[in-house]
Amino acid sequence: MVYETGNRTIDDAVERVLAGERLTRRDGLALIAQPVDELAAAADAVRAEFGDGTVDACSIVNAKAGDCAEDCGFCAQSVHFDTGIDNYGFLGPEKILDAAKRAERDGAQRFGIVVAEKGVSKERRPEEWAEVLEAVRLVRDETDVEVDASLGILTEEEAEILAEEGLNHYNHNIETSPNFFPEIVDSHAFEDRVQTLEVAKEAGMNLCAGVILGMGESPTDRVDAAVALQDIGVSSLPVNVLNPVAGTPLGEQFDDGAAISTEEIVATIAVYRLLHPEARVRLTGGREANLDADEQHLPFEAGADGMLTGDYLTTEGQSPADDIEVVERAGLEPNTEANDFDPAAVKARHADGGADASTDRGGDAETAAGSATSNVSD
Repeated sequence: MVYETGNRTIDDAVERVLAGERLTRRDGLALIAQPVDELAAAADAVRAEFGDGTVDACSIVNAKAGDCAEDCGFCAQSVHFDTGIDNYGFLGPEKILDAAKRAERDGAQRFGIVVAEKGVSKERRPEEWAEVLEAVRLVRDETDVEVDASLGILTEEEAEILAEEGLNHYNHNIETSPNFFPEIVDSHAFEDRVQTLEVAKEAGMNLCAGVILGMGESPTDRVDAAVALQDIGVSSLPVNVLNPVAGTPLGEQFDDGAAISTEEIVATIAVYRLLHPEARVRLTGGREANLDADEQHLPFEAGADGMLTGDYLTTEGQSPADDIEVVERAGLEPNTEANDFDPAAVKARHADGGADASTDRGGDAETAAGSATSNVSD
C-alpha cells in the first residue's frame, strides 16, 4: 500500500508503520502538530490496512458504586468528593448477568464488570471475590459476549485465577502521562497502575488501558501517554474525554467543559492509531458531552475502531441505535465476530425510546451500565 498526503512528516510515518516499524515519542510529537485533516486521513488509511472495517462495541456494568478510597480528581465515585451519586455494594452475579444479556442484545462484543474501589481482594473480602468469580462464569457461560473486568489492583494469585476463569481483557487505565498523573491523583502513583497491568498480562489476560483527555494535560502529555501504553502493550486503548462532574476537583476546574477541542480530540485519536496500529482504539466516556451529534463520526474517520455503547458508570450515554448510526456514517460496520447480532433489530428496538431500550446504571437491575473503565469520566 502506498499512501501520500504530500505532507512529508505524515507520509514518512505512514510508510514506516506499514513496514512494521514502531513509531517513537519523537514521531508522535511531530505528528500531533500536523494539520488535523491530513493526519486523520492518514490514520484512517492505517486503520484500513491493519483492521477489518468494523467498530468493536463494549459495554459495562457499574457493579459496585461509590465510596472508593482513591482521590482521582475526575471521579464521581471517590469518597473524598461530594457528588451526590448513589452508593451500593456488589450487585450480585445474577444482576450482572442480566446486564450482560441486555448489552448482548444491544450489539456489544465484550462486557466489562467494573467495581469502584482500589481493588477487589480475595483475602480481605472473600465473599465479594467469590461473587465476582461467579459473575464472570455466568457471563462467560450464558452469553456470547467476551467477559472483561476492571477490578482495581491485583495480586499475582488473583490475576491467575481470573485468567483461568476465562476473563478476556483486564482494564486498568493509566489516565494520562507519567508526568501529569500526580496533578490528577495523590493517593497512588502511575507506577502502581503499570504494575497491575503487568501482573494481568503475565497471567495471560489481554490488556485494555487508556486515557482521559481534556483534564488540562498538554499535547506532549497525550503523546507520552500513548508511548507509555506502547511499552505496556495493549490490545484495546480506550480514549475517554473528560465529562466534568460537579463536586470533583476537575468538575470545579472545568465547569464549562473539558479542556480540549474537537480538532484536538480527532488529532489525538489519529496519533494513537499511528502509534498503535494493531490495537482497537476505542472512543469511550465523554464523547457525547464533548462532540456534537454531527461530529461523533469524525474520530472513526481518523483511526478509531472501537467504542463503548450504552451508559457510563454514573452518567448516561446515548442509544445503541444512535451508536450504530455513528459507525455507519463513518463508512464502517459494527463488529459481529463474538456476538452475531442484527444491527437493524437493535435500531428497531430502540426506535422512539421503546420499552426495551433502556440500559442499566447499576443499582437498578432493569438497566445495564456501560463504560470502558472504573476510572472513566463518570
